Amino acid sequence: MVAVVSTWFRSTGRLRRRAKLSTLLGRHAERSQVEQLLGKANAGHSGALVVHGEAGIGKTALLEHLRTSAEALGFRIETSTGIEAETQFAYAGLHQICAPLLDQMPALPEPQRLALAVALGREAGPAPDKFIVGLAALGLFSDAAERSGLLCLIDDAQWLDRASAEVLAFVARRVDAERVAMVFGVRDNGDGHAIFDGLPALRLSGLSETDARELLDSVVAAPLDGEVRDRIIAEARGNPLALLELPLHSQPARLAGGFQLPDISDVSGRVETEFQNRAGGLPDEARMLLLIAAADPTGDPSLLGRAGARAGIDPESAAPAEAAGLIEIGVRVRFRHPLVRSAVYRAAGHADRQRAHAALAAATEPTLEPDRRAWHAAQATSGLDEQIAAELERSAARARARGGYAAAGAFLERSTQLTPDPVDRARRALEAAHALREAGALEPALHLLAMAETGSLDTLQRARVALLRAQIVYHLTRHRDAPAMLSEAAALVAPNYPEPAREIRLHALDLAMIYGDPIGKAIAHATFDDPAIERATRPVDRLLVGLATTMVRDFSEGVPALRDALESLRDATREDGVQDDQPRSGLGFAGRSTVGIVHDLAGRVAVGILDDELAHDLTEAYVRSARAAGALAVLPAALNLHANVLVISGELARARQLVDQSIAISEATGALPSRHSETILAAWCGDLATSTRLHDVTLRDSSHPASGAEVGLAEYAMAVLYNARGEYAKAQRAAETTCAALDLSLSTVGLSELIEASVRAGDPDYAASVLERLAARAAACDTSWARGLEARSRALTITDSSAEAHYREAIAQLHASRIAGEAARAHLVYGEWLRREGRRQDARDELRTAHDLLSGMGARAFAARAAGELQATGERPRKRMTQSTDALTAQELQVARHVTAGATSREVGAQLFLSPRTVESHLRSIYRKLGIKSRRELRQVPLP
Repeated sequence: MVAVVSTWFRSTGRLRRRAKLSTLLGRHAERSQVEQLLGKANAGHSGALVVHGEAGIGKTALLEHLRTSAEALGFRIETSTGIEAETQFAYAGLHQICAPLLDQMPALPEPQRLALAVALGREAGPAPDKFIVGLAALGLFSDAAERSGLLCLIDDAQWLDRASAEVLAFVARRVDAERVAMVFGVRDNGDGHAIFDGLPALRLSGLSETDARELLDSVVAAPLDGEVRDRIIAEARGNPLALLELPLHSQPARLAGGFQLPDISDVSGRVETEFQNRAGGLPDEARMLLLIAAADPTGDPSLLGRAGARAGIDPESAAPAEAAGLIEIGVRVRFRHPLVRSAVYRAAGHADRQRAHAALAAATEPTLEPDRRAWHAAQATSGLDEQIAAELERSAARARARGGYAAAGAFLERSTQLTPDPVDRARRALEAAHALREAGALEPALHLLAMAETGSLDTLQRARVALLRAQIVYHLTRHRDAPAMLSEAAALVAPNYPEPAREIRLHALDLAMIYGDPIGKAIAHATFDDPAIERATRPVDRLLVGLATTMVRDFSEGVPALRDALESLRDATREDGVQDDQPRSGLGFAGRSTVGIVHDLAGRVAVGILDDELAHDLTEAYVRSARAAGALAVLPAALNLHANVLVISGELARARQLVDQSIAISEATGALPSRHSETILAAWCGDLATSTRLHDVTLRDSSHPASGAEVGLAEYAMAVLYNARGEYAKAQRAAETTCAALDLSLSTVGLSELIEASVRAGDPDYAASVLERLAARAAACDTSWARGLEARSRALTITDSSAEAHYREAIAQLHASRIAGEAARAHLVYGEWLRREGRRQDARDELRTAHDLLSGMGARAFAARAAGELQATGERPRKRMTQSTDALTAQELQVARHVTAGATSREVGAQLFLSPRTVESHLRSIYRKLGIKSRRELRQVPLP
């Protein structure tokens, strides 16, 4: 019987035929889905797909089937394969797929070309934003697909280095009209799942019992005992690789005699064990050469040969491994299956792994591949070794320069483990924690912080530990203790490093205002414990002094310092928007780069002191700075803040453009969107449904405290909307929440809304008390905006004819400012007062002006209120004609706005994170819907 069974197994040369059968067998629906993706790409509709499943379930086989189909259609095919040992090398996976396309780099816009060149190590430069790198990759893919279409196959994507995974996922979310298909194979239980969340997905399950039987029969040539077959099929659980591999090297007597196989629930683990057993049966030298190949992610056969020679292994030793079907050595070193690589490496003993890495380190050219050499040397080392630790630290610096913070963290973490000197070990642990925090690996960063604290740290380093811990706790839990933790860090560093201490304290105060945390006042009091604070001249110091003063002393006393700080910041801003005078302590701020924190706070403070010129200048500079720095993590906040200023200035169409950009960036980068600017814009536009929905989402979000800025901004939006709609009791309640906020801008701009709502809700005494607060602030601010709001609010509280002078002053002052939205509202309330006074013609003039201004801005609810008042005077307001642009989608409208401003398709693509080809596709749709044929005609179309 044993002799008969021994003839069942196919020769190694027939592995490919069995693999092909497993590709096709039982996968009709799956093949159809990937073929549809390819067909759509061929027709000009790009797409992406993530194929999930356990090891051996057929992901690689399905990708190979797709490759064959794409070749038949003439597609260009580029591939990348994640390798577990490669995860420490930033952009290694991206380099695999982009390397054949790099001849097209000169065609990219210069910022994108430089970002990609730096990321791939081809040029030196500042660390690039990974999403600018993503735009460059999108451009390369789009250009490569122009002639024949492009299929990108990324297998074992769970083992891509993080930077590559984020960039490729970004591109997959942005492909549209480029004839590009992107397919990712992701193994279950891999670390890379979350990055690809939200992309279309296909989950491979096991084969049906019928298909499993057919596949099993393809492995053996004679009938199996029924019980044995059923047992194999049950244990394989439909896993094609298990059905192919498990019987292949089982003892014939067990199969023929029906001996029970062990019940192992982890099928991929069982298959991996089979590969380990197969490798374990090889001669020692063959097994070691296989291990060296498994430890080398490059697949370079010449490197394998040199490393084998260093280990004293004859090159012919590879023959048994090749004959066993475990590896192929040709132009590249390829394993039979990814599980073979992991099985070989995991089965090896520690000493053998060290020997393999030592051979690779010795065979790697230090001038060409210093980072790989350092990594192999580190893996080959036991105990402590300062020389290798220092090499790893230099590798971390190179990785950080390319924007590879995860790689830098991995290098530094290993460097820390090898460092003999306690002082250097603590320093490197701290740097590793910082790099890992930047990479989003927060739990490992906390572990390294604890390690750093066990060493010898100076005062500044201890402050950095405290600061990093506060940042990490904030990001992990949105913990309300973050301002207090930052304040403690400032107190720790203040005696020896006063300037960094002030920067930390400013951020603590900023977070306290955002949270609405009462500790903000304690932080403000602590500011004045610094004996030199009053004499400090840096804008960041003056900003701190001014905020602390308004919070614990008097608003009017703090305004001069605030204005001085804001004017200095504005003057220090060059034409390109880069700030000359930024904090440079190296301590960092909680999740926001220095290009963001000062600009963000300064823009909000400018609104808080009702200085419209500074508000416009600083928020515009904020956007310019973020764009110039390629800081896409900061840019959405910059766009939102500037949009808010544009909204109250009556520039709702421009604000919509910025809000849409912010949303597009957040979606493209996977960041959590900030809702406040969209909510405020919807409120001013009179969009009740959108405003209410976004407001309610904000209030339900547990990360936003009831007294915090996000809730305050949402309530401000509702106060505006309810005032516009004449629902004054609701407006009063919303405005009260806004005015109670700790944030300076909210507590100021909400006052005029609260006064109008209170007067109209029949609560004049309360309105008068709020007016006193507004008048005091207006006097301290002394701007046209401030004086106009105060005059308008005062007029609303007066019941006799003396109100008219204040209405006229409000209109004059607000028209002298850039806050056109409030000026239009001044015409509205003046017209309403005139109508109640019985001065019908005068009322018509003011209400007609208000209606025209508000309608032109797109402030529909206020315009409707003006229209109702006009009708009450006997005049019918002009109706807005339906525009042909109403048929455009939101993204088409964004494209149209940019094009009418004179932007090229590449420039529009860079703004909206689209490829030029997708922009052109949108333009064709826009032309069709508007009945036009060119950009020149588009510029004649009035856009909302």
